Amino acid sequence: MAHTASWFWKSLVVLLLIAWQLLVHVSMGGESADFVRYALLALPLAIFAYWITRQARHKLLWVAMLAVACAAVLAVEQASRLGVAVAYGVPHALVYASLLFVFAHTLLPGKTALITRLARRVHGTLPPYMESYTRRLTIAWSAFFLAQLFGSGLLLAFATLETWSMFINLFNVPLLLLMFAGDYCYRVFRYPDFPHATVAQAMRAFIDDASINRGSGGAG
Repeated sequence: MAHTASWFWKSLVVLLLIAWQLLVHVSMGGESADFVRYALLALPLAIFAYWITRQARHKLLWVAMLAVACAAVLAVEQASRLGVAVAYGVPHALVYASLLFVFAHTLLPGKTALITRLARRVHGTLPPYMESYTRRLTIAWSAFFLAQLFGSGLLLAFATLETWSMFINLFNVPLLLLMFAGDYCYRVFRYPDFPHATVAQAMRAFIDDASINRGSGGAG
């Protein structure tokens, strides 16, 4: 019974997230009612505020940035009804730019590739072939993040707003899942005798690695 309830709530969360993304996509063109649009505008700003209260080190600076972001989004919304596009397009770009930096800078000479570090946290010492594979996988994820930024920029510049919105809202999560699935299927097929980490183990390793590097000033 507990297992069934757990799956029910997880499924409900997934459905709500899908519904929210669809609502954001529909609202990008400025067709939704005002109260819906302002609710959509409030969510990313509220998440930003929550992050400031929990994680930010220089809170006054970040609060000032939040105030500027709120004013800018509201001004764009009132002038052109493109506030939703700004409120969701900018975080999409910032998230992928940050991930690109986090992954790609560990490929520089003298550094250990990020996924190699994560694999060591889960498995301990890695055989040479896994050291090589995890470095190549770090390169692949860096290329994926770059492609997300490049694709979003091209669509924003040359395609319709609806097409760009589909890319950053509706295709974003499926493309991420496809990357994870492709990596997992390849590893199972190519290295069947090597123990494979679960998604939970990988996420825990990533969070631990981020905490340690934040505390040490980003060394590694």
